[in-house]
Amino acid sequence: MKGVTCLDRKQLYLEVEDLLQTYCDQCLLKATFRKEHGKAYAHKFCISKCTVGEKLKRCGDQLSK
Repeated sequence: MKGVTCLDRKQLYLEVEDLLQTYCDQCLLKATFRKEHGKAYAHKFCISKCTVGEKLKRCGDQLSK
């Protein structure tokens, strides 16, 4: 199985950064959940139920190969 090349890794990092800046930095759901339920709840929501969080997780999985 082929590993991730340096250029692929750089592209993945750029994609992650773009996703975080575009969707996560000013996310109202994340802010509301942090305020009402705490940081851990908001984080779990982002990873398991948010479509952007799922995409970030897939990028991370590719980077860890």
